Amino acid sequence: MGSYTEYLMSDLGGIGNGISIGQLNLNTGKLKVLDTYPVRNPSYLTISKDNRFLYGITELHEKEKPKVKAYYINDDFSLEFLNEQTISGIYPCHLKIFDKNVLVVCYGTGNVIQFPLDATGKLMKSLATYHHKGSSINKTRQEGPHAHQVVIHPNQEDIFVCDLGIDIIKAYQFYNGKLVPNEQKDTTLTKGGGPRHMVFDKEGKLGYVLNELSSNISVVQLFDDVFKEVFTIPTLPLDDQRIPSASAIRLHPNGKFLYTANRGAELISIFSISGAQLNLIGYQYTKGQELREFNITPNGKWLIACHQNSHETVVFEIMKNGTLSEKYRTKEILSPVCLIFPSCHKNTIPS
Repeated sequence: MGSYTEYLMSDLGGIGNGISIGQLNLNTGKLKVLDTYPVRNPSYLTISKDNRFLYGITELHEKEKPKVKAYYINDDFSLEFLNEQTISGIYPCHLKIFDKNVLVVCYGTGNVIQFPLDATGKLMKSLATYHHKGSSINKTRQEGPHAHQVVIHPNQEDIFVCDLGIDIIKAYQFYNGKLVPNEQKDTTLTKGGGPRHMVFDKEGKLGYVLNELSSNISVVQLFDDVFKEVFTIPTLPLDDQRIPSASAIRLHPNGKFLYTANRGAELISIFSISGAQLNLIGYQYTKGQELREFNITPNGKWLIACHQNSHETVVFEIMKNGTLSEKYRTKEILSPVCLIFPSCHKNTIPS
């Protein structure tokens, strides 16, 4: 689990201790902390497919020299620092492993950076950097590009970057080992939405984009090898008058349910999936403050939600109909903002 350990500005940050290594009881949902690795603002993490390496960012202003860091995961899941590289950008906020590379996006400067990996899992110096250009209609939040997430398409060829500031999903690909733009596959979304994170279905023909500024989901569908927005659907109750602040989206491993999180409202919206259609099942209020992130265990049984400001991590059991039932709540992890799982157990995913 990643956390904010300091404040980036008066209303954004936290008092966390770094990266927490937790253990989840897959029968009861009880969560306990095994170890904590101190590091500045490790706001997002990713694990290699073989579970040997963890990579994280330090979300800081460029003048504070933000880093991307590599760690070796020991047999007891403790972390051993390998190396780091400086990130040329402001407020790196997301990263993803692709083949033998780590891809990082920066919110403040709207850029995506490629860091190759050597044979030992260490990070090499950046090989490519691309800055997005443009703006959109929300003059406060969309005055310029704000890259927010990098996501790999199921075909393991196309790479997409959600940019909140320009209302575009920017497309990339690899050519001779180097990340390059693929503008013919860019996807333009409804103005003012602010795309934050997205997920794809298993086949990669449908994508679900969570828009932070509208709290709507943009459903995108593949037509002639290019994604097009086909409709949007709200994730907040129609009578909710708070300023939208959507934060996270996850697809259940069985492909039947979609979940989104909203800060302020502090709720998880639950949808069933029927073809290209989403049907609202209901809302799970999480009773915390600043519901920034959540994730679903690989076996599909548990959903864990992180509350940045109230320091609450809540474990929900996912029922057969997709609804959530709270089973455990702890304040042991301060300012939690990210949670990932190694793919180390082989429990059957519920159908």
